[in-house]
Amino acid sequence: MKKAMKLAVLLGIGLLAGGMLAQSGDAAKGDPAKSDKPAATATEPDAPSDYVIGADDVLRISVWKEPDLSEMLPVRPDGKISMPLLNDIPAAGLTPLQLKDSITEKLKKFIADPRVTVVVTAMNSQRIFVSGEVLRSGPIQLLPHMTILQALSQAGFNQFANLKGIYLLRTENGKQERIPFNYKDVIKGNHPEQNILLKPGDTVVVP
Repeated sequence: MKKAMKLAVLLGIGLLAGGMLAQSGDAAKGDPAKSDKPAATATEPDAPSDYVIGADDVLRISVWKEPDLSEMLPVRPDGKISMPLLNDIPAAGLTPLQLKDSITEKLKKFIADPRVTVVVTAMNSQRIFVSGEVLRSGPIQLLPHMTILQALSQAGFNQFANLKGIYLLRTENGKQERIPFNYKDVIKGNHPEQNILLKPGDTVVVP
């Protein structure tokens, strides 16, 4: 009698567990999160919305439900990218949102309601240079709102660095400008106006 009762209890537990699994499977099928919709795309932290694309940048172009049109593309020295159907498309000088709108408009000739995402995966066009008496000379990736002080913190100084004689070389409209930067004054809170925002192509010289 006791064995029969145990068997009945075990059988009941088995049926209950099976029913729960079946219900969870049905719920997953009906879950709107599982529906066939394009996934939301997060904004790259290193590429703000106002970032301007330049030559040598790398872009990830995604077109929903069009894998043949979704790929990683470098921006050529002439500022263009190449895509199937569209051939050459100007990219340099545009923000990711502007390029997305341009591609979307062009794709409407071939695809109904194209949904395009443009993400900058490598900001290779955004570089500055540090030279002279530093530990790490050469190009440095220009991060958004990077200052001279931040660039120098990446490069470091050697024992011969003249911290009062640092200067920035900037070329604009074909003319080179030399901007002084006194490291010792700036870190003491004096002359904060010298700690200017850097631009692509700037060179920081540590004599």
